[in-house]
Amino acid sequence: MRRRLSPTGFPSPLLARIAAAGLAAWTAGIALPADAARPTAKPAARPDAEASDGSIPQDSIVAVINGTVLTRRDVENRGRLFALSAGLNLTDDLMNRLRPQIVRQLIDERLRQQEMLSRHINVPPEQIAASIADIERRNNMPHNALRDRLAADGISLTTMIDQIRVQLGWSQVLREELGSRGRTTAAEIAQREEALRHEDGKTQYLMSEIFIPVDDARHSEDELKFAQTIIQELRNGAPFPIVAAQFSQSQTALEGGMMGWVQEDSLDPQVVAVARAMPEGAISNPIRVAGGYVIATLNGRRTIGHQMGTLLTLRQAYLPFTTPLNPQAPSEQQRDMLQQAQQLAANAHSCADLEAANHKYGDKRPANPGDLQLERINPQMQQILANLPPGKASHPLVSGDGIAVLMVCARQQKNFAQQTPSEIADQLMNERVEQTSRQLNRDLRRRAVIDIRSKV
Repeated sequence: MRRRLSPTGFPSPLLARIAAAGLAAWTAGIALPADAARPTAKPAARPDAEASDGSIPQDSIVAVINGTVLTRRDVENRGRLFALSAGLNLTDDLMNRLRPQIVRQLIDERLRQQEMLSRHINVPPEQIAASIADIERRNNMPHNALRDRLAADGISLTTMIDQIRVQLGWSQVLREELGSRGRTTAAEIAQREEALRHEDGKTQYLMSEIFIPVDDARHSEDELKFAQTIIQELRNGAPFPIVAAQFSQSQTALEGGMMGWVQEDSLDPQVVAVARAMPEGAISNPIRVAGGYVIATLNGRRTIGHQMGTLLTLRQAYLPFTTPLNPQAPSEQQRDMLQQAQQLAANAHSCADLEAANHKYGDKRPANPGDLQLERINPQMQQILANLPPGKASHPLVSGDGIAVLMVCARQQKNFAQQTPSEIADQLMNERVEQTSRQLNRDLRRRAVIDIRSKV
């Protein structure tokens, strides 16, 4: 199956994207200890040993991967981290259904970590800290809030650091593995452009995926059961990008499962059949494909070469509340912020004015939210921005934690279905990265000595 990641570059932007997308589950920053990059020693225990109350001890050995120990504590910590990031209530029943796939994922991470060590690839603590700080900035959370939250939920800080380290280091492994193939040529780009011209008028799909591999096609019951568990949680409201980042075994996990715009010949026939009939926003049932199961969601459709829309360049000023808003009893600070927002909306006449105001109020949200396609914004915001003239501030937009004032800096009509040579190059490289990662994962598992010590 050929899968396309969203159109971003490799290798240099990949390192920065991992934290922003694949680790978007975590919504605050931490200050890393000086020894955060060193693996912690795992105390050994007899796999059949039981605690005094009859429960399985946390330090019992689940598996040994090329001599590296995986304990039940590692598995339980990863499950709690997933529940915390996805906003789920981790019941015993849910953990029991997630546990086999968490074990598989942690085994793959151990193999990746060992490959990093064999290549002398080290991810310094400063790089991990920078990735987490970026998550903190994107989510407007106070410094060190996550450390406190993890501690309150009984989750080891090392659990998060280890996952980030492996994701960052694996991108460096792939960079080495690709070598000279890490660049796309003008001829390859021209060939893809010609292929797209031949498909003009056909349907493209904006899809996200969660890929669950199956090692033995004769025995896929556990993987199917896990896929059904994940689907249930997604349909109950768990965020798709967070679940994909935690559990998908495709490189698209680094993008929260986002595949970007793909045409039918880039997908398995089984996925195409589902995509054709699928309403936007729905979560598919498990789709059996070569090598495993796919869980898909459809974010949009368009005709290849034809998607006219409105591109907006925006600026915003955000005035934060010091306490959550109670609409029936706003605080004095909240009333004061509303008055200041009204004055700003009346007196701001340029995007530079809004940038200055946003800085004045602490840059709690970015002044530049990035260029947006009007047609893909939620309907309520579309109504506000559709007829807002450039250079005129919106009325104050009140939310539970603050007030935003928006301004359109520029709007233009654009054919969003036309891919630039740079976007095509990114897409070709992402396909190559995906293929390389899958192949290297298979090779590592085939060469590994994996001793499963206990049923989980």
